[in-house]
Amino acid sequence: MTTSSSRSLGEWFTEFEREAFRLETLDDYSQSGGVDAYQAFLAGEEQPESYRTASWMTTVGNATKSGKRVYRVHILSRPLTDYLRFELSWGYRRNMTAGEEFFILDITDTQNPIPNSPDFWMFDDRVAAVMSYNGAGKYLGSEFVRADRLSEFRSCRDTALAHAVPFTEWWALHGE
Repeated sequence: MTTSSSRSLGEWFTEFEREAFRLETLDDYSQSGGVDAYQAFLAGEEQPESYRTASWMTTVGNATKSGKRVYRVHILSRPLTDYLRFELSWGYRRNMTAGEEFFILDITDTQNPIPNSPDFWMFDDRVAAVMSYNGAGKYLGSEFVRADRLSEFRSCRDTALAHAVPFTEWWALHGE
């Protein structure tokens, strides 16, 4: 398959020039990282130090300090799963301190405007990588899409952003 990138997904996180956008569509990513932190959250314990200082914080912080934008939209519905309560209350709030921006597209009382969109990352409007997960929320890998499909992913991003609200506004109404 011809892809839109010769770089790996990991390389794009440090080499993008302007913006990195993520669309999240799942209710559970619990097997994809931060498993110990998720277990601590469920047990009502403090955030582990390794979670508070995870390498993602450095990656995002370095990007945003140099003027780059890292942002995402999560499509979700209420009531929140345990994992989403963890991700939003611990993960998003933690990542915001490094400069990452979050938006929520809440489809509790409305139809999803992009119902068949996969999870993906898009960098600088130039490359998009579709993220694959199993039913238990375990990350299986990513695949860059062909350049001739980039407009589909730009459209998904733009539609998601047009229907989403900033996380802090949504959290003030629905957070726990």
